[in-house]
Amino acid sequence: MDWRDEGIILSLRKHGEFDAIIEVLTRGHGRHGGLVKGGMGRRQRGSLQPGNEVEVHWRGRLESHLGTYQAELLQSRSAALLHQPQKLAVLNAVTALLSTCLPEREEHEPLLDGLIALLDVLEEGSGEVTDWGPLLVRWELGLLGELGFGLDLSQCAATGDTEDLVYVSPKSGRAVSRAAGRPYHDKMLALPPFLRGNGREVTAEDVRDGLHLTEFFLERHMLSPHNRKIPQARHMLMDYIL
Repeated sequence: MDWRDEGIILSLRKHGEFDAIIEVLTRGHGRHGGLVKGGMGRRQRGSLQPGNEVEVHWRGRLESHLGTYQAELLQSRSAALLHQPQKLAVLNAVTALLSTCLPEREEHEPLLDGLIALLDVLEEGSGEVTDWGPLLVRWELGLLGELGFGLDLSQCAATGDTEDLVYVSPKSGRAVSRAAGRPYHDKMLALPPFLRGNGREVTAEDVRDGLHLTEFFLERHMLSPHNRKIPQARHMLMDYIL
């Protein structure tokens, strides 16, 4: 069996002395691994870094086998961000999340399109957290939704109100208004204004609240049931949000 596809490299690990195993989020075949002969050699290793956009040719005797990849570099995302630690931390966080959370070989094309859009913003933007932060939070919400765990932030879970939504219930994943949530405010998760369509300027604190929100539900729904934790790269990203 063989096929060709395009995607983003999510992980790279050594196999044997010179070979490598890469995982690629492909457009038509989902998160799919494969062996690259000589992948840890000087000629190929730079092209196989997480975040790079590649065209891959996969071959395997059976569909269930690991198979082998031939990879052609389309866009070197990792090299563009190499000397920008904050942006590189974002790239490492999102690729680690996908590698940890996504089921293997299950197509999720919207996540790939969203990832490419996020990486475009990282490359072209100033690097300020308020440039990429809101898009990252929305992308992580999209990850939850794509896998069937979307949050309902449209109206208050208790009253049905659509105004003054400032909390998210950790139990239901639904928005809660200020008045309804006040007695339980210490148990609620903060709902940042940019997720409510509020036109005010986004702050780093808003982004931090948004990432705490998505991290809580990512861990609850997608990681804890499989005895996994939020990837270290995702935890480290919070150190760059001051």
